[in-house]
Amino acid sequence: MSNNETSKVKSHCLRVPRGLGEAAIKLASRIGILNRDLKVSREDDYILIPIAGLPTEEQLDEIRRGIQDFEVVVREIQRREKTPKNIIDFLGDRLPPHLLASIPRSIDFVGDLAILEIPEELEPYKRLIGEAVLNVFKRVRSVLAKSSAVSGVYRLREYEVIAGSENTETVHREYGCIYHLDPKKVYFSPRLSYEHFRIASQVGEGETVIDMFAGVGPFSILIAKAHKNVLVYAIDINPNAIEYLTKNIYANDVYGRVIPILGDAREIIRSRLRGVADRVIMNLPERAIEYIDAACSAIKPSGGIIHYYEFSE
Repeated sequence: MSNNETSKVKSHCLRVPRGLGEAAIKLASRIGILNRDLKVSREDDYILIPIAGLPTEEQLDEIRRGIQDFEVVVREIQRREKTPKNIIDFLGDRLPPHLLASIPRSIDFVGDLAILEIPEELEPYKRLIGEAVLNVFKRVRSVLAKSSAVSGVYRLREYEVIAGSENTETVHREYGCIYHLDPKKVYFSPRLSYEHFRIASQVGEGETVIDMFAGVGPFSILIAKAHKNVLVYAIDINPNAIEYLTKNIYANDVYGRVIPILGDAREIIRSRLRGVADRVIMNLPERAIEYIDAACSAIKPSGGIIHYYEFSE
């Protein structure tokens, strides 16, 4: 027996001429008898509209007032494929019940990538979880599982593709800006979206800003997009970050207002940028304290603002 045959069920239907199909569907929906779990289908020159049981006399009278040419019949009708509402819905009958509580609720979306953390007890089911994400979030092309903490001078994390395309390069959109990036090659956190906006909104026209750990440019580019008369020096030690940053500068039409610089922020400031900044951004919470002297030396003699980030205990 085929899957199509096993997914059919007997149902009462309104059988109407094809020309009355749309009107009959709307009428059945309005009076509350349309069975949305089953598909509307064709039978020769007629349309079969599945309904929830045999209509009452009152319902039949209402149907007659809307359409005269119909009959109530019983037919085998195809079930609709149900779209899962969330990951739990998709995995409900695919995972052991005691593991459902461990399914990750938090997912980061970076462009068309979904990034999540798989608990140890769900490791044998990670591919299934990836499939669930693809089924629930239709715009997602690849699902990545975190497989390490952020580490190293480039602040990178290891990922494993557990579903979808192996290509992890994407285009992320945030506050009217677009960012080309690959999370395997550069640091990027969509959770900082509002922080990028908050800082950009504080910048004044005519300011010179130094973004000491710029990455692909979420602070620098948004600042330059929001304020036409600013100059942002965007520094990063990761060559891949500078490559994507340069691409993003052109993509967002801020060339000349964001200056990408490859190198260690301390050395760049010491050699080129002492005393030039109205504002310095230090988004490197794990090591910012090591660079506070460099940030202070970058501020203009008349003073300025340093946005300093650190993890709290």
